[in-house]
Order: sequence, then C-alpha cells, then structure tokens
Amino acid sequence: MPSIPSTHDISIERFHTVAQPFLQQDGLPFADILGAEDIRQAFVEHDALFACDDIYSTDVVLWAFLAQSLRDGKGAACTRAVSDIRTYRTHVGGPAPSPNTGDYCRARAKLSRQVLRRLARQTAKRLEQQARKPWLWRGLHAKLVDGSTFTMPDTPDNQRAFPQPASQQPGLGFPIARICVILSLATGCVHDWAMGPCQGKATGETALLRKMLDDFEPGDVAVFDRYYCSYMMLAALQLRGVHVCARLHQCRSDDVRFAKVLGPHDHLVTWRRPERPDWMSESQYAAIPETLTLRQMEYEVSESGSRSETITVVTTLLDPQAYSAEHVAELYGYRWHAELDLFQLKQTLNLDHVRCKSPDMVAREVWTTLLAYNLIRKVIATAAAVHDKEPRKLSFTGACSALASSWMLLTTGSPRDVAKQWRTALETIATGKVGNRPGRIEPRVLKRRRHHYPLMTKPRGQLRAEAQKT
Repeated sequence: MPSIPSTHDISIERFHTVAQPFLQQDGLPFADILGAEDIRQAFVEHDALFACDDIYSTDVVLWAFLAQSLRDGKGAACTRAVSDIRTYRTHVGGPAPSPNTGDYCRARAKLSRQVLRRLARQTAKRLEQQARKPWLWRGLHAKLVDGSTFTMPDTPDNQRAFPQPASQQPGLGFPIARICVILSLATGCVHDWAMGPCQGKATGETALLRKMLDDFEPGDVAVFDRYYCSYMMLAALQLRGVHVCARLHQCRSDDVRFAKVLGPHDHLVTWRRPERPDWMSESQYAAIPETLTLRQMEYEVSESGSRSETITVVTTLLDPQAYSAEHVAELYGYRWHAELDLFQLKQTLNLDHVRCKSPDMVAREVWTTLLAYNLIRKVIATAAAVHDKEPRKLSFTGACSALASSWMLLTTGSPRDVAKQWRTALETIATGKVGNRPGRIEPRVLKRRRHHYPLMTKPRGQLRAEAQKT
C-alpha cells in the first residue's frame, strides 16, 4: 500500500509542473507574473494544500484541471484529465492512477475556490502593472465592463442556486447564472468576475458590478455600455478616483441647450443626485456628491449599406485638449473587445455551459478556467513583447492551440532544447495575427447540413418511459 505524503512534501519544485507549460522561463518578459513559488504560497496561506495519495496532490490536480480548461472540447473531460495524468506519470516515473475518474473528481473538489480566484486575479493585476506603455490608452489603464450568462447541468443543487427562467417548464431547461466581468483593454485579462442567479433582488449586472468596484485603481478609466450608466455608478467610481467613459443611458435626456460648449457636439453637462435607492444606506448616500460635472458628446457610426447611428457618450475625462472628442469616441469603440473576450471565454474555453453538478464545483470550474485564460493572455503578452507587437492583435485561439500542442512536452521537460521549444511557441503565437476587417458582413447560415433532433418538450424521464412503452 503506497504511503500518503504529507502536504509539507509538496515542494515548490512540484508546482513548476503548473507554471512550466505557460512559458515560465527566466529572461522572458513577464516571467515573474505567476511562478511556482507564488502558486504554492497561495495554497499555504489558505491552508489548502492536500495530498490524497502519492498521485492526486494539489499540484497534479491543478495542472490537470488547467489542461481541461485549455483543451477539453466537449468530450468526457474528467476521463481526458485522468489520461493526461497517466501519460504524465509515464514520462516522469512512478505509479499511474487507475483509469477510473472517481479519485480525480474527489481530489478536484478539494481545490480551494479562494486560492483559484486569488491566482487568477493576481495574474491579471501583475500583468496590468507591467503592461508596455504602447499597449495603454493614452497612458491610462482602461478596464472594460460587460455582462453575460452561462448555463450548467440540470441538477437539484444547481437549480436551487441558479434557478432556470420561469418561462421554462421543470425538466426542460438549464440552471442559468448571470455574470459581470472586468477586463483589461491592454492585456485582455479578466481582473474580476462576479456571478449570481438571474432572478431576485440585487441580481442585476449593476449589482454585481458594485461588488467589484474595489478592483479599480485610482487613475483607471472604466468603459461600459449604457446599461451601467447611472448617477450612482458614475459617482461611486469617481469617488475612487476612477474615470468613466460610457454610453448615455436611453432613459436620460441628452438635452444640451443649457450646457457649456467645448466643441462641435461636445458639451459639459451637470447631473443632479436622484433620490436614495433602496439598496443604498443613508451613510453611503450622504457620501455621494449632489452634482456631477460630465462631458457629453455625440458622434456617428456608419457602415456601408446600413443606416448611420448616433452615439452619445458621457465621460469624466473633461479636458478636451488632453482627450479630444475623437480620442474619447475611439476609447468607447474599444468596448467591443469585451464582447470578443467573453466569446473566447464562452466558446474557446467552454464557459458557455459548464459541466460541474454543484454550485461549489461550478465556482471551481469557473475560476480554474479564468486562471487558464489569464495565463494564456500572459503568454500572448510575452509573444507580443518579444516580437514587438500588441497583445490585442494576436489570436487567442491560436495561442491556445500552440500551448495545447506543447503542453505535455513542456510539463515533463521532454524537448531536447526547452529554450528552442519556447522560442518556437512564441513565434507561432506572434504570427497568429487578428485581421482588421472593418465592415465585414457574414450571413448567419450554414452550408453543411447537420443531423437535427427536435427540441425536448417533456422531461427526459417521461420521454424515456414513453419510449419504453412503444
């Protein structure tokens, strides 16, 4: 019977397994973003190191979970993870685990959600601090805000925490979570992520964003759409020394007849504090200024073959000399990157529908995926720095493919020349340029027909019973 190692035996060297595939080499840019020592220290400080046996220790389980996030596709994810561990053990020596996934799944449930969140946010924060100046927007750290939803398996635990829409009959829908995310314009990293149910009080995207306001640093500029553009949100950010660039909410008047003119379609306006909302305490309300001075401007967006649209933007960047109307319009246009980043998270890394069957494991899956996402963004930033490019112009999907192809080799140290392997990976990522295709139009149709099954209109158990009768 193999001996069970103490958690103290999980040394820093063993956590190199986790860091190594993400090109963590001395001498490369951003090599100190998240090293083996950082990962182990985070688990130690939260008293979260574990060693279930001589195979499923914290480092191995985290490494396999990250591999799942990076490349599991839509197949049997845990089976693939155990296969990775068996292959890894074959390379480095030692007993291989059973093909059964039970031990791995139980070990995975021991990973601390707090540590996973800390590592993901720490990666984003450090990379933002070290971002090259040309990657910033006019010297400012711009952070994009957006919201979305994702679904999860239809289990009783998930349904209680994240109820499906009331319009769907029981057994026919999926539990659904609402999310709000803060992303870096410079690096593409996720700085923070908040999620909750899609129904009930204080479950909207603005309520989720209020939970993450401390993530903004003084001097940052928050960029978001009109859904978040309220007096209280803008005041709360301004009190933290954070600038704002947002589209004007559709319910607020854009009348500028009595505003100060700064230029064509560019004015200084004054907003007055509304009544205290129910969610805000008296002390919080007293800290909100009675008026806000904002800059309001209009510009047109037009595409070939489409009617032009007038966009009204408000911002706390009041100086037209330092930030012209064209600059502010450019900044708000970058908000679209948040949509693209969420697409990569939900489609490339499969966060559109997570697999875990309990809320606790859903949180672990989400934060492990976000950690993998941020580490991939770190590799993209490294390739951009080495090859004098911008991270936003390099393909995220291409970086995932490059890392997946070298994952096992870099983990086990199999390449004859590891430095050459890293250089090749960075060169591959740097050549994956995202094209600039303004006005691109693609019809949402398929040329290839696929097998199509009708939608489920009755609970699966009822349909199974009916099928057995026929």
